[in-house]
This record gives sequence, structure tokens and C-alpha cells, in this order.
Amino acid sequence: MAASDAVAGQAALQTRHRGLLIFAVMGASFIQFLDATIANVAIPHMQTSLNASQDTVTWVLTSFIIAGAVATPITGWLADRFGSRNLFLAAVAGFILASMLCGTSINLTQMVSFRILQGICAAFIGPMSQSVLLDISGPQDQPRVMTMWSIGVVIAPICGPTIGGWLTESYNWRWVFYINLPIGIPTLIIMWWLLPSRPIRPRRLDMFGYGLFAFSLATFQLMLDRGQHADWFDSWEIIIELLLAISAFWIFLVHMVTTKNPLFDRALFRDRNFATAMSFMIVMGMVMVAISALLPPMLQSIYGYSVLDTGLLLAPRGIGTLLTMMAAPRLVRKVSPRWLICAGFAIITYSMVQMMDWTLEMDSTPIIVSGFVQGIGMGFLFMPLNLVAFATLPPHLRTDGSSLLNLLRNLGASVGISLITTLLSRNIQTSHADLGSHITPYSLPGLDPSSAERMGTYGQAALQMMDYEINRQAAMIAYLDDFKLMAFLVALAVPLALFLRSPPLQQPKAAPHAPE
Repeated sequence: MAASDAVAGQAALQTRHRGLLIFAVMGASFIQFLDATIANVAIPHMQTSLNASQDTVTWVLTSFIIAGAVATPITGWLADRFGSRNLFLAAVAGFILASMLCGTSINLTQMVSFRILQGICAAFIGPMSQSVLLDISGPQDQPRVMTMWSIGVVIAPICGPTIGGWLTESYNWRWVFYINLPIGIPTLIIMWWLLPSRPIRPRRLDMFGYGLFAFSLATFQLMLDRGQHADWFDSWEIIIELLLAISAFWIFLVHMVTTKNPLFDRALFRDRNFATAMSFMIVMGMVMVAISALLPPMLQSIYGYSVLDTGLLLAPRGIGTLLTMMAAPRLVRKVSPRWLICAGFAIITYSMVQMMDWTLEMDSTPIIVSGFVQGIGMGFLFMPLNLVAFATLPPHLRTDGSSLLNLLRNLGASVGISLITTLLSRNIQTSHADLGSHITPYSLPGLDPSSAERMGTYGQAALQMMDYEINRQAAMIAYLDDFKLMAFLVALAVPLALFLRSPPLQQPKAAPHAPE
């Protein structure tokens, strides 16, 4: 159906039982986003079971990320070439199969192979779910369905570590993959029954451009994953990977500007709203996923909370997000989405400033309050940003646009995690050295560190207690430095919202006899 029909009040694609189909699409996107974080906490258990080393077991995570990054750019071409319905069903079926195979893996080679398959299928599910929800909804319903989709995007990664930890402790690590089956199988059946498809559209794939882009993404992701282990730019491996990634991406840009059939339609980048939304997605990926990766180990190692207590303390983020997301569809009809986006980034910045005041002696109240405030800010971002990003794009560009936004959010997440973990590790070492230099006989009356060894068992115990406390203080300083950096990055995104144009959908007129 033409874009003008959608603007007139009709959905681009018609389907029976639209509510049931939306529920199924949300189920597929939920398990896809859940798998981005659920396996992280089970890595130590996998290492023993799969007979892997500490360095090689990280490929369980790396293989999933790299496979997703390489596959995402061709989502739009595959949807046009083979049909959006066929691609979506194949991706969900493949994801369920790969999840089952991951759970049955007996060695690292099998696990990495199946995680690659899972990552490829997951790369298609994210963009296709967003595109389908937009296609089966008229303009008047798109704010609501984008709210539902955004809730899954936010809540699933937040719940991932908690669910993964509970499953690993209560059962075993294999259940972090088996959990996808009871959700995915009913989802697949409903989608097979109700999912419509866009017409197949002949379209050439820019193989040279895709090869360059995929190679650039793969080497960049490999650099991010290997950087901390290889000591970053003190290693020739990391330098070579960075140079290869930059070179391939530069050639890709030149090729995309000059070729007749580029990998991505150049109209995407000429759309001001969509181009600005891509910048936002990088920042959102860095903050949302980086915080999800940073807080659980901090709460467990610094404050001593259990896995279950950590999950409960992080729950207010999800509650705040849910509250504002439920209000967002009504707010966008009265307030320009760009002001909501400005407010969202400003609120998240404020929550990061609150976290910069955390101390070792505080109770759980500041954690709950700052998490709730941060959730409120995130809720103001996702639905308005997705609505604005697609408001001025023609329907046939939605799948390509959605794949790009998902790709940039994932890239932002990878960069954010690498950045904060590197800074955390180095700042802990620096702070430990600074704090340790102040441990002298004058600062510790009654205990001379230099003579502690002559005190036998008691002296050794005292030294261990001092070292533990210095490590704890140094880690706290490093975490606060990470919060400060993230607050700065989010604050920089606030003025970018002024470059957005409010979509014409936000002031809807009564559509005469708009069909359901």
C-alpha cells in the first residue's frame, strides 16, 4: 500500500487479529533482546562445563555480537528479495533452533558455532519486529505500538542478568538458552498463522559494499572485544584491527556515494530526522547497555548484595520506564516529541549526577531513587525517538532504517561496554596505587605495614583486610568516574534534539471512516 494511504489513516499491511499478532511479534523481539545480556552471568559456569579457558570462553559473547553486526545490514535486502514474512518466520525459527542447540552444546566449538547462528537470526528479528509493527498499524496507532516495542527493548536487557542469574543458580546455565523455547514456539505458531508480507521487490545486493561494511564491522567489534585483554593500543593486534576497520569503512563510504545501487538507500541519510536519530541511538546504546553491564557487578562486589537482591534493586529502572512509556503516546499528541527527547536525556543526566554522589556507607535508597529517575528518562526517549525517526520515511525504507538503528544501538553498546570496562580497570589500578601510598605507620597507629610479616598470622590477616578495603575504595572511585563520563556523554545529546522535526502525525485530524 502506498505511503499516502498510511498517512490517510490506513495501515500499510492488513491482518486479522491484529492484537494477537502484535503480542506474538513482541514475544519474538523480547527473547531476542533478552539474549543480549542473559548469558553474561553464566559465563563462569560455561567455562568449566565446556572445558574452556578464561580467554576463549569470551567467544560465547563475541561470536553472537559479531554475527549480529555482520548480518544486520542485509536485513532490508533479504526482506525485499524473499519477502518480509518469510524472512521473519525463518529468523524466529532459526533463533529457537539455535537456542536449543546452544543449551545442548558439549564443547566450546559447538557453542560458538550455534551462537553465530543465533546472532545471525537475532540480527533480523529486531529490525523486522519494528518494521512489522509499523506496517500493520495506522498512523494513529503507531505511537502505541512503538511504546510496546520500546518497552521490550528496555525491559528485556534489564531483566537479562537477573533472570540469567536465577536460572543458573536454581537450575544450570543451559536454561539461559532453553528459556527461549516456551516463549518462542507459541510466538512462531501465531506469526505463521497471521503474519502478512510486503510484496517481493526485485533489488540487487551491493555485494562489494556489503563485503566492505561487514568486514569493517567485524574487525571493529573484534577490536572492542579483544582490546582489554590485549592492552589496547600497546598491542599491534589492536592497532591493525583498527586500521583495517577504518580503511574498509572509508572505502565503503566512497563506494556508497558513487555507486548506482548502494547497500543502503541514500534517501535514508538525507532525511534529517532519521540521521539525527542514528546519533541518538549510539548514545542510547552506550548508556542503556553500559549501565546494565556496570551496575550488577558493582552492587554485588562493592555492596555485597545477592543476585536476587541486585535484580530487585534494578527493578525501579524498569518501573520508571513503564510509567513514562505508558504516558508517552498521549504526551506526543500535546507536546512536540523533540521536547520529550530533550527532557528524557536531561533526566538521565540528572540521574547520573545523583549516582556520582554514591558512597560506600549508603543504604539502598539512593540506588532505588536514581534508578527510578533514570527509568523515567529512558521512557521519555524510546517511543518519541522511534516515532520521529520513521515519521518522514516512506514505508519501503522502514526495514532498512530499522536495521540501521538497531545496528547503531548495538555498536554504541559495544563501544560503551569496552570504554567503561577499560576505564574501570585502569582507574582501579591508579586509585589503588594512590590510596596505598598513604598507608604508613603514621596513618595506622598500632600497626606498621612493614613489620606485619613478623606478627605471624595476625599480621597477614591485617594486611589482607587493608588490601581488601583499599581495593574496595579504589573500585568505588573508578565506578564514580564511569558515572561522571556517562553523565557528560548524555548531556551532550540534549541539544541534538533541537535538530529534529516534529512529525505531522502528532496533531491528528479526525480521519473520516478510517478502516480498522
